[in-house]
Amino acid sequence: MLRASRYEAGEKENMLPWDRLRVHNIRMRVWRWVVDEIVRAPMEPILHPSTTRLWWLGIFTVGGHFLFGWLWGHAMPQPYELPWVRVVLALTGLLLLLRRVNRDLTSRTSVWVFGIIFWLQLPLFFGWMFLMNEGNKVWLASLCSMILIYFHITDWRLASLGTVTGFVAATGLFLLTRDGQVWVGFEPENMTLIAFSAVMSLMLGMSSANLRRVRLINTLSTMGVMAHELRTPLATVNLVGDVLRGMAQSDVPEPQRRKMGELSKRLKHLVRSMNRQIDTQISNAQLLRLPRPTTHLQAFELVQEVVAMYPFRATRERECIELALEQDFTFIGTRALFAQVLDNLIKNALHALAAAGAPLSPGDLRIEVSAHDGMGRIVVSDKGTGVPTQKQQRIFEPFYSLHSSVGNGLGLPFCRNVVEASDGRLTLHSQPGQGATFFIELPVSDGVTAFVHPSSST
Repeated sequence: MLRASRYEAGEKENMLPWDRLRVHNIRMRVWRWVVDEIVRAPMEPILHPSTTRLWWLGIFTVGGHFLFGWLWGHAMPQPYELPWVRVVLALTGLLLLLRRVNRDLTSRTSVWVFGIIFWLQLPLFFGWMFLMNEGNKVWLASLCSMILIYFHITDWRLASLGTVTGFVAATGLFLLTRDGQVWVGFEPENMTLIAFSAVMSLMLGMSSANLRRVRLINTLSTMGVMAHELRTPLATVNLVGDVLRGMAQSDVPEPQRRKMGELSKRLKHLVRSMNRQIDTQISNAQLLRLPRPTTHLQAFELVQEVVAMYPFRATRERECIELALEQDFTFIGTRALFAQVLDNLIKNALHALAAAGAPLSPGDLRIEVSAHDGMGRIVVSDKGTGVPTQKQQRIFEPFYSLHSSVGNGLGLPFCRNVVEASDGRLTLHSQPGQGATFFIELPVSDGVTAFVHPSSST
């Protein structure tokens, strides 16, 4: 008996390290899931953003409140209904029809207006009316429907936070406004249905967000692999260029030497441009898996380096760029990724200038570096065709391109993600036919490091 107990104790002691390892692995998997799915996953305050979608939500908000106000007030009267509250909430839907709100759905104004409107009229209003109507079956069904709707119009993290805070605020409002209503509606049957709606909404919201992200990652990864595989044939082309250059230096007639030398230069330029495009696609493949920035970068130095290395197609393209330094600054970022950001913006500006059709002149593409109030700014502006007003809200969406023949719609989403990874902002200001200006705003890491009069340029 004693031997058996010693054996069991020994077995238990031998199992402890394995158990600790298993617990550690479980903790790491849970922590990795929390970081990937909750912390680092891109926030989508407005799901499936489009002007049309916001228009319909605004129209439904206005019409829905008047319709259900009439139904619950006259056709099928409920114990408690306030027409003036319905009118106020219906009028908030008109804000969604304003151009300032639905033009750029990635702007802070649009996000805040959208979030506040639906927080007020979904969890707060529905929770309050559920309590004021003492949890009857009409408002029980309405409350469950509200939860499902909320998780289908905004990010599941925002919906979860909004639902909890909205119900807490609704409880406080109920305590302030109740007139004889009692605490009912929290029977086990009701709470089961509410909990079921909340859990299913949360699961659907999380799975939908994960599915969209996985599909995008797989697509981008495939494109990155395909771009990388193109380096092999390009190496052969580069070798052919070296052979032609060697032949041009041999004893051949002067006309042929010039032709072979020119052909060698063209092949070298083609290979250099293609390798740059491959680097772009490989960087775009990291759209949702960007490394954490840790390097201190000098803004104007980075701009100068990128412009010097850019593969311009003609001398006029190089000469049309004007660099202006007002105040230099240092920020935290990844050099290769921010170089790619500037590459993308320069490439887009040159395409816009080419589409405008006018001869290039100095200053048509201007890059300015400045700093103000603790924020650094890199401004890339051009005098090209500009961006149509109705398309400005979509250019930061993956796979959306103004000109499908010259792009895949990944450049600007990649640029915005890189800038936001450094706690910055990338915004666009454009008037059709009057050019476009992209603003990169970044937190200054070590203060302003230099000052140059605004009129100076390079």
